[in-house]
Amino acid sequence: MALRFCILGSGSSGNAALLQTENARVLVDAGFSARKLGQLLAAVGESLERIDAVFLTHEHGDHSTGIEGLKRFPHIKIFANAPTARAVQRGLEHQPDWQIFQTGSRFCFRDLEIDTFSVPHDAQEPVGYRFTCGADGDLFSPRRSLAFLTDLGHAPQHVREHIREVDVLVVEANHCPEMLKADLRRPWPTKQRIGGRHGHLSNLAARELLESIVGARWRHVFFTHLSRDCNSLAAVETACGPVLVARNCGFSIVAPGGGTPWHEFS
Repeated sequence: MALRFCILGSGSSGNAALLQTENARVLVDAGFSARKLGQLLAAVGESLERIDAVFLTHEHGDHSTGIEGLKRFPHIKIFANAPTARAVQRGLEHQPDWQIFQTGSRFCFRDLEIDTFSVPHDAQEPVGYRFTCGADGDLFSPRRSLAFLTDLGHAPQHVREHIREVDVLVVEANHCPEMLKADLRRPWPTKQRIGGRHGHLSNLAARELLESIVGARWRHVFFTHLSRDCNSLAAVETACGPVLVARNCGFSIVAPGGGTPWHEFS
């Protein structure tokens, strides 16, 4: 087994994903209560007792609210950069096992190699991740990689380079610009923040990002963090699907509040 991956939940109500290798089980974000995380993990045959670490992208509650409840699982290491850790720690009653990294660094955890990179979002110091495991030429555990790219207003060139050669890409397609414009629930300043350069990727911005990367080796793309009110599965597929179909790349669109079954990439 080289790489197994599933989205536990995605959207404004909470975000968490599970990455499994031969020697590690890690969460990317913990945006649900510990109780809810336990339920979501049980649904895919896992448990918090078996989770080794959480990798936080940023401090917003829909990505980090579960950290407080994880105090009942002190073996779980929490990876974050210093600004994110400080922001999350202010709301905690305990001291997690913080594993602090510098944004832009590369380090290892168990059999995972992790690259971190900055992304433009309205948080302290938000990051994207590239996870790699396996070895080139290994028939039983070939080298595989996954990039996790969510909550960003635009994609600078360094972001594009980090996701160019991964096997699996997780990227947000947060809103349809026309649906956001027509939405009656959100005030204009909120709409400006969402659609701004430190907000969230629209379907059109996600498509432009995919189209701009020539020679990508993606095997599967997951579209995540869809707005419940200002997007739809059909709108994402219309905007982004043809780009991936033309490249013979599989894709999954995660419904707001939903998740995915296991995907194995060996």
